[in-house]
Amino acid sequence: MSNRAAKGAGFEDLLRRPLIETIWRRRTRRVGRGLPLLKAGSMTYTSTQKPEPLSELEEAVLIAMTGHTGLTMPDRPFQDPDSGEFVMAKPNLHMEGRTAGSPDNAQGTHFFMINDSGTYFLKRVPYAATSSPLSPEALIAHAKQAKVKVLDRRVDTPDRDFPVYLDSNRLLSNLPGTTIFFPVVDLSHQYINGMMYILTQPKGHRPTIVDDRNFYRMAGVKKWVENGFLNKDIKVPLGVIGSLRTQIEADLLLQNLMLVADAMGLGAYIHASISPPVLMGDPKFVKQYGPMLGFEFVTPRWRLWDILRWHVPLPKYTNLRAHPVGLKVDGQYLIKAKSPPYYASMKLAVDEVMAGKFGPQGIYKDSQLFAQIYKGSFGDTYLEEAAEYGPEVIECVTDICQYIYDTHGRFPAHVDAIHVPGVWMQVHHPDIEYYDRYFENALTDAHRKHDSHWHNNDSR
Repeated sequence: MSNRAAKGAGFEDLLRRPLIETIWRRRTRRVGRGLPLLKAGSMTYTSTQKPEPLSELEEAVLIAMTGHTGLTMPDRPFQDPDSGEFVMAKPNLHMEGRTAGSPDNAQGTHFFMINDSGTYFLKRVPYAATSSPLSPEALIAHAKQAKVKVLDRRVDTPDRDFPVYLDSNRLLSNLPGTTIFFPVVDLSHQYINGMMYILTQPKGHRPTIVDDRNFYRMAGVKKWVENGFLNKDIKVPLGVIGSLRTQIEADLLLQNLMLVADAMGLGAYIHASISPPVLMGDPKFVKQYGPMLGFEFVTPRWRLWDILRWHVPLPKYTNLRAHPVGLKVDGQYLIKAKSPPYYASMKLAVDEVMAGKFGPQGIYKDSQLFAQIYKGSFGDTYLEEAAEYGPEVIECVTDICQYIYDTHGRFPAHVDAIHVPGVWMQVHHPDIEYYDRYFENALTDAHRKHDSHWHNNDSR
């Protein structure tokens, strides 16, 4: 069998593999080929094989599982069934669909990929309706477009002890031959958009936003309570609003990656990443570990009230509230939060979020986009009839966002602009000899056939 045919056999097997079987047999397999020594008492094991990196196609399949897959549908009601009043029906920040769901299709999750050749950022590649995405050639081409090299080496530290790695992960994680997928989530766009969605409730049901880090005072909404736009008897704290559940995207995408890796016959292992502050380049750790991924951080100015608001007793501890806001590589921002220092005011940040939706170049002004989603003229009908955020909603949320920044010195204040889940997924070729020696039913047929079907080698 030629190498090309072998790749095709493995890929075709993947497309045919039953989903339920994959879910049922999904297991973490931590031990990859080439692990120099697994010290485990009388079960101590030394691999007889060399580390074997994922092939170009194997990596490309997994990269595709983090990305866009077409266009989503705004299949939602436009009107209240009782009153007939139009309800806000344009909450999405994006219309591109992805392999996992996202609140208001915020798509705030970005992935990094780490392998033997370097550390990469996986950028969004626009969906092309005429492409044939599920072919080996298309997947490899897509992966090449998506990869932006951040470092020409694995991001790592010489010292693997805590607070870098957690417990035994330091002995198994991010080793030669492995590929790592690491998510971070930009919460700032959806924080603005989601706050507006909260305030699109019918009159009398719009909550008063209060600040649980400032004695539950109103969060810049006093005039909106006094004029009756918000209901003073329904109070929602900023801390309860939290991340508006945007961080869930990363969890769902990691599960998809885990299932696909398992169906390919690879080992997959979701576990604690390098400690997020170390990995992102938090100023507190740069001197000891270097810039790592090199994110830009904001450290809020210390204020006297921070003693009570955030339990920060002295100015020298202000960096405890530093948080990542952006990443620039070769002069270009790959991630940039909707907050200062990138905007002179929160109003400008809010205006840009709204422009991306309703401005002249916004998604809800793009009739050609919705012509690809709807049949006939229904796309134009949706754009004309479905309600948008009203001016009062936009102005009220602008006041809340500006209050947060003015009061707490950063935006958001109660969550980080760039949320780091603190987990990543390692993918590798499992050491079949190890699993056969020590475990019952540890491997599936996909693992045993992987080499012959994907690499034109005998099963190991």
